[in-house]
Amino acid sequence: MIYIHTPFCRSFCTYCDFYSEVAPRCLDASAYSSALAAEIKRRSAEIDDKINTLYIGGGTPSVLPLVFFRDILRVLDECGKGGPFREFTIEVNPDDIVEKGEAYVEGLLEMGVNRVSMGVQSFDDSILKWMNRRHDAAAARKAYTILENAGVENISIDLIFGLPQVSDQKWTDTLKAALDISPRGLLPRHISSYQLSVEPGSALARMEREGKWSEAADDLCERQYGMLCSALKEAGYHHYEISNFALPGYEAVHNSAYWNHSPYVGLGPGAHSFSIDDGRYIRKWNEPDLKAYIKELDSVLGLEILDQEQIAMEKIMLGLRTSAGVGESYLLENGAPGAVREAIKNGLLVRLPDGHLRIPEDRFFISDSIISEIV
Repeated sequence: MIYIHTPFCRSFCTYCDFYSEVAPRCLDASAYSSALAAEIKRRSAEIDDKINTLYIGGGTPSVLPLVFFRDILRVLDECGKGGPFREFTIEVNPDDIVEKGEAYVEGLLEMGVNRVSMGVQSFDDSILKWMNRRHDAAAARKAYTILENAGVENISIDLIFGLPQVSDQKWTDTLKAALDISPRGLLPRHISSYQLSVEPGSALARMEREGKWSEAADDLCERQYGMLCSALKEAGYHHYEISNFALPGYEAVHNSAYWNHSPYVGLGPGAHSFSIDDGRYIRKWNEPDLKAYIKELDSVLGLEILDQEQIAMEKIMLGLRTSAGVGESYLLENGAPGAVREAIKNGLLVRLPDGHLRIPEDRFFISDSIISEIV
């Protein structure tokens, strides 16, 4: 599994604190490409081929030219880690796709991309403006049409709920627009939907500190999450992780491996990695600093070796986010047995035929509190 972080955005969204630099002011694709190539060569032995996926995220990968991706894929191939990949995902912004058109998308497909994740977030132009998104609802629809016409079958779109200024009716309209986004009448193969959260380094955190914005009430967020679950269930989606819904067979292979505690290599500034070496569970990360990454690649890597308690806690926390759950025996052995049994008694955990326990969908919204009691 390979994750490549693209540290470039044309502008910063109100809610985001992922590491990126403003492009094109800081867009030096050739210098970044060279540094990334060096890291791939240095760390190629770490890449586990058991789950053969490539995910290019960000930031905004779609601000980069096709030649960037071709160069990186060539280096991966030279290191014996090239495609074809079982799943090759790239994140895009609607405005980039509208600007660059079908030829750009066709170029991505020719390189082996077989899944596109597009950040839509809302179909309400006033909300998109408040989020500081660079597109409007019409551009999102147009971009989706371009992706379809170019031949992309597996398209995932992102949505955000839980804004105090979004009424239930507006949320209903957004869900309907998401399901109706294809001019061909086809449903998006995958939908990810996240509750708006205040991240420490975001513009939203500053707005909250200055008293210019307040988080939505819990009951509004819970109600809108329930509306999301109901609408997508009725449309035929499999709710396989708290924030992720897929038509059967289109569950994200790459992201699912994260939740299964599978090893992965993260490349680029700010990227994280996870490996298992002689029974040791190891996390590594690159510092979120593009200049340091380009100039001093070897000096920016951090490392943490997880102890058994941390490993068990992560397996439980990640597994209970999914519809697959966690083995009952594992939970009883590594969690708080009394809390596990109490959760079963109260319907907060339910048994699956394979011996796993999961949080039922109607309790997913309060999963954090359920998990905190167990771990």
